[in-house]
Amino acid sequence: MKAMILAAGQGRRMRPLTDSRPKPLLTVRGVSLLEHHIVRLRDAGVTSLVVNASHLGDQIEHFCGDGSAWGVTIQISREVQPLETAGGIVAALPHLGGEPFLVINGDVFTDFSFATLLKVRVRPRGGHLVLVDNPSHNPDGDFRLQDYTIRSAATTVEAGKALATLTFSGIALYHPDFFSGFELGKRKLKPLLDKAVEAELLSGQYFSGRWSDVGTPERLDALNH
Repeated sequence: MKAMILAAGQGRRMRPLTDSRPKPLLTVRGVSLLEHHIVRLRDAGVTSLVVNASHLGDQIEHFCGDGSAWGVTIQISREVQPLETAGGIVAALPHLGGEPFLVINGDVFTDFSFATLLKVRVRPRGGHLVLVDNPSHNPDGDFRLQDYTIRSAATTVEAGKALATLTFSGIALYHPDFFSGFELGKRKLKPLLDKAVEAELLSGQYFSGRWSDVGTPERLDALNH
């Protein structure tokens, strides 16, 4: 199985830290977010990686090299301008092959075991999302989880029992056909996920371990103390 680490964003909320360094190269206890993902993927047996790069992309490319420093292979998918999440994945599809692949946001910090996703089966044109408890900056959540099926946040009850909203962790498994038929260009992921939810094409799982969306200097500082 291949994996893609999303590393092309501009990191505007992280300024001024990201004026001179791409966000995935910011460090938590001396290790960059990007290296943290590379090592955990390798340890899970995922050794064929794709990393997209745009903002300060030369730094990403130089840091990754060919991946041999970690015992993996890394291909860089360069974007002249950041293409948003779905747009970046569409652009990288030639590197990702014809089998389901993992995608991880480059700006999250987590101890999630990627090995748990290796045996998950996704439907054609479908995907599998990892959901977490809602952080303070996303109190309303993104989706609900009902018997391993992703539901809209608007779905409130199951047999009279309330379904809690949960937040998409930025960790997912996708069938390549999920992104087929789209032209190259900027494209957000959330509308595609919402459409797939309506068609009941997304499964999911809940993760209760360590996870942080490292979106601001304050959140990064909290991880380093």
